[in-house]
Amino acid sequence: MSWYFICLIFSLYLSSFVRSLNNNTTDSVDACLQDFAFKSLVRHRPHTGALYKAMLPPNLSGMTVSIVRLRSRRLWNRGANFSNFHIPSRTIPVPHVKRLALVYQDLGNWSSHYYTVPGYSMITPVIGFKVFDASDVRAKSITKLSLNTMGKSIVIRFSNFTLSESLVSRARCATFSRNGTLHLGEMSVPNVCFAQDQGHFSIVVPLKTKKKKKGAWNLWVIGLVLGFGGLILLGYAGIASMKVVKAKKIQVMERQADEDLVLDTIWVGGSKMPSATVTRTQPMLEDGGFP
Repeated sequence: MSWYFICLIFSLYLSSFVRSLNNNTTDSVDACLQDFAFKSLVRHRPHTGALYKAMLPPNLSGMTVSIVRLRSRRLWNRGANFSNFHIPSRTIPVPHVKRLALVYQDLGNWSSHYYTVPGYSMITPVIGFKVFDASDVRAKSITKLSLNTMGKSIVIRFSNFTLSESLVSRARCATFSRNGTLHLGEMSVPNVCFAQDQGHFSIVVPLKTKKKKKGAWNLWVIGLVLGFGGLILLGYAGIASMKVVKAKKIQVMERQADEDLVLDTIWVGGSKMPSATVTRTQPMLEDGGFP
């Protein structure tokens, strides 16, 4: 079964799944889009340097794929400037071939189905390009190539997007490399990213809104816990204060009782007991004299 029919069957199931970044999935999509691009190249009997748009099945609507075939000598002398990508002059394909094909992709509304950046939100579609050996566009197996830019940068312009001034300082360039690695770089020029080789690219911003909501929720929880703990401590403090006041009142009452009743003490056997003072009226004789 040819890649064309495999891609058609594969595309029928794409709409029912939402996928994050996965090397196997993205590689399958790249191979599928590559097949559509090369079939378009064969159908048009292309001229070198002409950009052709590939026809995609309805289930892949929203994506855009185009392809251009170049001579390596032209890439070395003039570079390439197609579909939002500028490849500088003095660039050579690795390994070296006489002709190469550049397949450009714009994933459109499918971008978040295949690529995600943890902690960030993509504010532009994912765009990218792949490089292939175009010596025989009818070959069943197309060789993938790399680019050597001699230290110069490939310029990626997001021409259909305008970055607001409030987002310029927070925006980052996300680069999804061929081996599945993710690199985030600062954006020195608005709406422009830079790279050294092929891959997929997008502009992202941090998810600060969600972090603020999460932080506010945490503050509420902490406040409720501290408030509840404070009420418990306040209750214990109130009860302890009442006990202390009550104990002091009892001590005062006992002290006053001791001061009002003063008794002498006597020893009876081996025990000490209180004894009241005895007041006795002295006897007197009838004639008024004392005996």
